[in-house]
Parts: sequence; structure tokens; C-alpha cells
Amino acid sequence: MPERPRKPGWRRTPPAPQPQPPRPSAPPPAGPAEAAGIVRAVLYRDGVRVLAPATLSETYRALREQPSGMAWIGLARPTEGELHSLAAEFDLHPLSVEDAKEAHQRPKLERYGDTLFVVLRAARYLDTPEEIDFGELHVFVGPDFVITVRHAAAPDLSAVRRRMEETPELLKLGPEAVLYAILDAVVDGYAPVVSGVQNDIDEIETEVFRGDPAVSRRIYELSREMVEFQRATRPLVGMLHGLMAGFSKYGTDDELQRYLRDVADHVTHTSERVDGFRQALTDILTVNATLVTQQQNAEMRALAEAGFEQNEEIKKISSWAAILFAPTLVGTIYGMNFTHMPELHWLFGYPFAIVLMAVVCTSLYVIFKRRDWL
Repeated sequence: MPERPRKPGWRRTPPAPQPQPPRPSAPPPAGPAEAAGIVRAVLYRDGVRVLAPATLSETYRALREQPSGMAWIGLARPTEGELHSLAAEFDLHPLSVEDAKEAHQRPKLERYGDTLFVVLRAARYLDTPEEIDFGELHVFVGPDFVITVRHAAAPDLSAVRRRMEETPELLKLGPEAVLYAILDAVVDGYAPVVSGVQNDIDEIETEVFRGDPAVSRRIYELSREMVEFQRATRPLVGMLHGLMAGFSKYGTDDELQRYLRDVADHVTHTSERVDGFRQALTDILTVNATLVTQQQNAEMRALAEAGFEQNEEIKKISSWAAILFAPTLVGTIYGMNFTHMPELHWLFGYPFAIVLMAVVCTSLYVIFKRRDWL
């Protein structure tokens, strides 16, 4: 991004040099607008650190006294007073300030005059719970300042700052070089997440074919995370293409153009991997549902077969019970020993009872046999 003169309201003509009193050993206490939300404010000139003010007011004053300097102000969960102070000093658009204050924004890139407002979603993979932790980062990029507003632990911007300070030839390219470094750090942070998700999917595939009953919940939770991952990576492709489209208009350095194209390639690759993960999880969920259905059908078939075998046994038991019941009934009747029972005094009474029992049992056996109950 080419250096542009700041608006009159941003910078005043510095006064004539005067003898400066010795700087106190400790910085003055910060006001309400300069609370613990300030992580670090550093002033750079020609890619080299010049000063690290302790408060926002000192940063403003130092930047006014360094016409060719660049301020990099980092904040973490800033207060409303800090944001309003920055907006007043750097003429930040109210809509971008409101977005930075509210957070929970989708990744986007907006240009307000000479200031770029970028929203990024960083991600990191947590090994122990095997889940993805998403963070939100807001970046204001002006002609001579970069303001970063973090709402989570990721990304680690201190590493980005160290990298830029170790490469002053890149840092002296200005605020857009800092934006590149931040984009590169966020995109590089996606690589461990992609590897972690790939391992999770491999484990899930094993659990699916092993018949783990808890795998469905794990598939669902990982699918939800992939939706969030898509929301973090997919808009970056369009954002970087938008930056590349403005290379000629804003006179972006050739070396920086190559760096940004490299970041765009990594983002495209990551976005494609995430899309593939989501499709793979959809396919795995379908396969899991099919396997669960097949297992349920097998269990139902086994239950039906067991019920059929049980019914066959019941038929046999019932048939023999009926056959044995006939002679029992005849014997019970003639065993009552009533006085007036003609058959008791009949010569053929006993043979008749035996024949009757045999006929009834044989008839029942033939009937049950024909019906395949025996």
C-alpha cells in the first residue's frame, strides 16, 4: 500500500525542537481509555523499531513527531473507550469500529477511504478434546498505521511481530506488508487444523466399520466444526483476489504481490481441503447410517428366526400336551367311581376305554403331523 499523507485532522505540524526533560523510569498511569486491552504499541521507521510507547496518547504523539513512521498497535479485547480513542485519532469509520467492538463477524475486507478494515477467523486444533478453537481478529490498515484487535488467543501476533522485525526489508514496505504477514500467519495456522481433522476422519472411518455406537455423535460434531471452518476459509479466497485486483491501482510492491499470491494459493488449497472434508463426512455419515440399518435388519432377522424357532417348539409342546390330555381326560372320568356308571360293570368297559384313548391320541397325532406341528 503506497504511503499517503494523513488527513489534517490526524497530524499536526510538530513544534520546534526543544530540550526534553529526562523520561521518567516508569510510564505515567494509563487513563480509562488505555486499560489492559493494549497489548503492545510500537513505532517503526524504515523497517526498524524506533519507540515502544506505553500508552495510546504517547503513541499518537510519537507518530506525529515521525512523519515517515508507522505505528503498529495491538489490542486484545479492547474497551469501548480505547476503540473510540483510536477512531478519533485515525479517523476510523464508525461502521468498522462498531464491527470491531461487537465481534462475531464473518471474514471480510472493506475499504473506507485510505483505510482497509479486515476481519479474519483464525483457528487452532486442540489435541486433548480433539476439537477446533476459532478466534476472531480485526485489522485496520492505514497509510501509516496498523491496528490489530484480537478477541481470542489465536492467532499469536507476537510471533508475527518478531518475524517482521527480523526482516526489516519486508517491514519497511509499510502497513500492507504487515497485513500480508498477519494473513500469512492466519493461513499457516490452518495447516495443523487440516492435519488434525484428517486424523479425526481416519479414526472415524475405523470406528464406523468397527461398529462404535458413539461414532454418529462424533461425525455430527466434526461436521459442525467443518461448517465453521468453511465460513473462516472460503471468504478469504475472494478477499485476497480483491487485494490482488488492486495491485496496480494502489501501487503494491512487486515482491509483496508475490507474497500475497502465495498466501492466496494456500488459502485456495485449504478451502478445497475443507470442502473435501465436509463431503467426506457426509459420505461417512451415509455409510454409517447404512451400516446401522444393516445391523438393525440383521438383529431383526435374528429375532424373527428366534421367534419362529420358538413358535415351532411351542407347537410341538402344545401338540404333545393335547395328545396326552386325551387319555388323561378319559382316565379322569372313569376314575370318579360313581355308583351309577354302567361302564364300570360292563364286561368290555376296560377294553373300550383303552381303545377310545388310543383312537383319540392317534387321531390327534395324525392331525398335528399333517399340519407340521410335529
